[in-house]
Parts: sequence; structure tokens; C-alpha cells
Amino acid sequence: MMPEANLLDLRGPFGARLEVRQSVGVLVLFILGFSLFQGGGLAGPVSFLVLLFLSVLLHECGHAWGAHVQGLEVRRIVIHAGGGYCESERGYARQEEFTVLMGPLTSLALWAGLGLMQVGVYHFVLDNPRWIPLGLALVPALGMAATVNLFLFVYNMVPVQPLDGGRLLLLWLRRTMPGRAAMQWA
Repeated sequence: MMPEANLLDLRGPFGARLEVRQSVGVLVLFILGFSLFQGGGLAGPVSFLVLLFLSVLLHECGHAWGAHVQGLEVRRIVIHAGGGYCESERGYARQEEFTVLMGPLTSLALWAGLGLMQVGVYHFVLDNPRWIPLGLALVPALGMAATVNLFLFVYNMVPVQPLDGGRLLLLWLRRTMPGRAAMQWA
């Protein structure tokens, strides 16, 4: 099986390569084509795709930051149609646990921050009626962004390999049993 080619190959955070795979382009074309086929406009799907891409990218940057602050080399961040991953140098068990946990915690922090911003904008607009047009656009967008990040957190914490929850389960099981048995349980 041939590896998937990159759509974009950029310099990412912490000196790592940022690779956006071709499957992202296929996903974008599929969703936009489906929206047009259904007779809908492009504004909603484009907004959602940008939101999803940025949320996955920030989630993976959370992993990269977790590795970086522990002195582990971050090799690359890859974004593909199914999500993404951060490839970094292997460390001690606690370093790996911290690195893995930082992705979901980044998504959770984004959910909380965006949700609070949504509430703040909503109350600002209630107190300042001349800002209602901005509020009508911003409040739902912030709500969608918060929801996407909450979904990323919950989805990634499912204890199944190769999701972050599955990786954390394996790392925690290795503390109490030999590696082979931990792998079988995980």
C-alpha cells in the first residue's frame, strides 16, 4: 500500500513539519459537492470545514506542545480526513501520558473558552441592541465551534486504539502489568 501524498507540506509549530494529506481535499470536495447537490449554499459547509480543520489542528498542536515542553522532539503533525496525529520522540511513560493527554485537554479548554465567549457575546448583545446583527452571526458560530471541540474531546477519550483514550489506557495498564499483557487488555 502506497502512503498518502500531501496536499500541503508546511513548517509547523515547534520546528515540526505540518502535513495536510490529500484525503482532506477529497473530504472537502465531497462535503461541498453534497451540499450543492442538496441545493444548499456553501457558507455553512465551508464554515464548518474551516472550524473542523482548525479544531483538529489545535488538538494536534496540544500534543505537540505537550511533547515540546518536556524536551521531546516533535517530528511532524499530520492532518488527514479521519483526523490527525502528532509524531514525536518517545519518552518515559509519564512524558508520553502528558503528551497524549494534552490533545484532549486542548479540545476541552477550547470548548470551555468558546462556550464562555458565546455566553458573553449573547449577554453583550442583550444589553446593546445595536449589536444584534453581529450577535446573530457570532453566537451560533461560537456555539458550533464549542460543540465541535467538545465532540473532539469526547471522541478522542474513547478507550480504543489508536484514539487518545486507547493510548492512555495502554500507558496506564503498563504501570500495573507487563507490556504484552497491557497490550492485550488495551
